[in-house]
Amino acid sequence: MRQASLDPLLARDAIDTIRLLAADAVEAANSGHPGTPMEAAPIAYLLYSRHLRHNPQNPRWPGRDRFLLSCGHASALLYSILHLTGYDLPLADLQHFRQLGSLTPGHPEFAHTPGVETTTGPLGQGFAVGVGMAMGSRFLSGEVDSGLFDYRIYALCSDGDLMEGVASEAASLAGHLQLGNLIYLYLDNRITIEGGTDLSFSEEVATRFLAYGWQVQHVEGENLPEIDGALETAKGDPRPSLIIARTHIGQGSPNKQDSAEAHGAPLGTEELRLTKTAFGWDPDLSFVVPAAVREHLGGALSRGAELERQWWEELGRRQDLDPTPFAPWLAAREGELPAGWDQDLPVFPPGSGAMATRKASGLALNALAGRIPFLLGGSADLSPSNNTALTGAGAFAPAHSGRNIHFGVREHAMGAILNGLAHTDGLIPFGGTFLIFSDYMRPPIRLAAMMGLAPIYVFTHDSIGLGEDGPTHQPVEQLTALRAIPGLTVIRPADANETVEAWRSAISNRRGPTALVLSRQNLPLLDRGILAPASGLRRGGYVLAAEKGGLQGIVISSGSEVQLALAARELLQEEGIGVRVVSLPSWELFEAQDRPYRESVLPPSCALRVAVEAASPLGWDRYVGDRGAVIAMTGYGASAPASALFEHFGFTAAAVAEKVRSLLG
Repeated sequence: MRQASLDPLLARDAIDTIRLLAADAVEAANSGHPGTPMEAAPIAYLLYSRHLRHNPQNPRWPGRDRFLLSCGHASALLYSILHLTGYDLPLADLQHFRQLGSLTPGHPEFAHTPGVETTTGPLGQGFAVGVGMAMGSRFLSGEVDSGLFDYRIYALCSDGDLMEGVASEAASLAGHLQLGNLIYLYLDNRITIEGGTDLSFSEEVATRFLAYGWQVQHVEGENLPEIDGALETAKGDPRPSLIIARTHIGQGSPNKQDSAEAHGAPLGTEELRLTKTAFGWDPDLSFVVPAAVREHLGGALSRGAELERQWWEELGRRQDLDPTPFAPWLAAREGELPAGWDQDLPVFPPGSGAMATRKASGLALNALAGRIPFLLGGSADLSPSNNTALTGAGAFAPAHSGRNIHFGVREHAMGAILNGLAHTDGLIPFGGTFLIFSDYMRPPIRLAAMMGLAPIYVFTHDSIGLGEDGPTHQPVEQLTALRAIPGLTVIRPADANETVEAWRSAISNRRGPTALVLSRQNLPLLDRGILAPASGLRRGGYVLAAEKGGLQGIVISSGSEVQLALAARELLQEEGIGVRVVSLPSWELFEAQDRPYRESVLPPSCALRVAVEAASPLGWDRYVGDRGAVIAMTGYGASAPASALFEHFGFTAAAVAEKVRSLLG
């Protein structure tokens, strides 16, 4: 629904209102970035008043267009336009910009401020998340209904966004997939914090994006008809679109326009007064919204309500014709899993033989995919190693919305794209790579945890046990680094049956991301007829093998090292030393249990504890205490077969048993 014509005088008043609200907010906080909101105000005005399908009264309706402020430091711009178009963001919150408890934090935060689609701040993340959102739209169009999910993703990008490597990775994939519902606007202001972009950035951006397969247009940032026309052209092109707007940071500031000073600091009291005077405003007034502007931009309320009403009405009409594709999605949108979603999960009986947990993961994943239609994902060009391919599910390609996504060797973009997919109602995305490369995707993992999104990461080749590839590929500190991320659940299963339970836990957890950490090498199948059932994994840690006789020591382990703990227990029990083995695949799940349960697994009365894990020892002190010990990696690995490496670095049953003996004295 479009306004019939553009009133240039009213538009200019609205644009200046956006500019000065943002400048006033930054000035009041004595902190922030006024320059970018001032230059980008015309674009924000046109998007929210003429192009964006949005309903301020219901910012989350499924058929809306999405707007992402990839240059999150310009948050005052977004808050100003959200307030003016009728979102539940009072003027008082703009007046308390960047203050504790306000709805206007320094960078936009998802689920905190109405109308904010994703958390942005780290440059390039919003750009890449938008690619995931566009893929989510493509998938729902193919699997549910093409007419209802043809929404567009708009984003505002800065020089910094385009310099970051994650944007290049994501742009390359977007061009390959021909995501024509992506429309990005690049603020070509030629200024960075340190000075002009010519200090470090002289590439031909347009040529780069043309090479990626994008449509590229050039506009002047103050020319409203030109920007308006470029947006219309972009909507009609089957390629993703980049509109390069030649803008001027700090637009309208007499002394700071086109300067680095307008970037990351308030204009200053006197310069702000001069700016208001230049715009013809009263320099003694702040946070002014002319009645005509409020009425004009407030028209988004009625337009948005009508757009949403039409969307739901059309959904109902199509459901009446054929409810089949809609019912599963509507349930998934509410967070419901299909009835019997975990009925087909494999069970590995004793005698099944040794199996790498990455292989067990692939079997579990395919069983789940058969029952959960909105489970989709792939790998950063490692699907044969990660076992992440969904049999018979087709490839996500330019002309097909299959469930197998080929991310290419783009781990960083994969992480951010998973966030965009996780933002899409009903989808459960997963992505795989080697654990060592989780470092490449740490920023989007952290943001997923911050936002409470629930992608699933399939990290294989989890230790020195991967063998001959050597220390460059053998993760040592990565487990510790992942466990340090608040809100991320890390699970390192000990065998095939624990791996199945790990997937059951990951699918059930819709409150945050889950990282599955899996072995390359085969691991023995633990005999659950003798040992505790693998369902204990759901509580994070459990008594896998109880002590015989009095409890004298506890050996705690995860993953491939659990077998060493069990073998050491056998040696010690033969000597009359009562040892308990605790499988602790997930610290986060274990810490979520009540204190009586945790103390039943790790009784405070037993202070002799040994932890065994072929990774950094950092953090294990919380479980072993002052009298315990940790058998872990204190340096990097080496290139050799896995068995030789475990022997060389002291990961043997004999070494574990000897450590217990030495602590007993």
